[in-house]
Amino acid sequence: MFEEKIVEAGYKLPEAPKPLAAYIPAAISGNLVFTSGQLPLVDGELKYTGKTGADISESDAKKAAEYAALNCLSVIKSVTGSLDKIEKIVKLTVFVNSAPDFTNQPIVANGASDLLEKIFGEAGKHARSAVGVSGLPKNAAVEVEIIAQVKI
Repeated sequence: MFEEKIVEAGYKLPEAPKPLAAYIPAAISGNLVFTSGQLPLVDGELKYTGKTGADISESDAKKAAEYAALNCLSVIKSVTGSLDKIEKIVKLTVFVNSAPDFTNQPIVANGASDLLEKIFGEAGKHARSAVGVSGLPKNAAVEVEIIAQVKI
């Protein structure tokens, strides 16, 4: 059901990205799944790089947040077997690689938030942090983490 909503939104669920270093893509504790930070990879390639407000536009960074959230969902699927086990998106954290004077991190984070609500409806509404940072791995424009409540 939820994978069909991803397709209806104009996307496809990617394969779960491989970790870039010494960590696991997701950890399950009780009925919560915690994803590691995911980058805006599209077909295995980092599509959006640079500092928002200098190297990349706010609208492109918002799109990058969508793709990073999709990668989080693929990681959740890899540890639960199905996105249909998601009962609630609890928390979203979006790190935005930002130029020193860029302050619209919440607008960039809306890319991920809006997509999650489109896919999961009420269950996609979540608590959130949008954080401006001076750099991210591989100079990615954004990095996204999700905490989801799942059926065990």
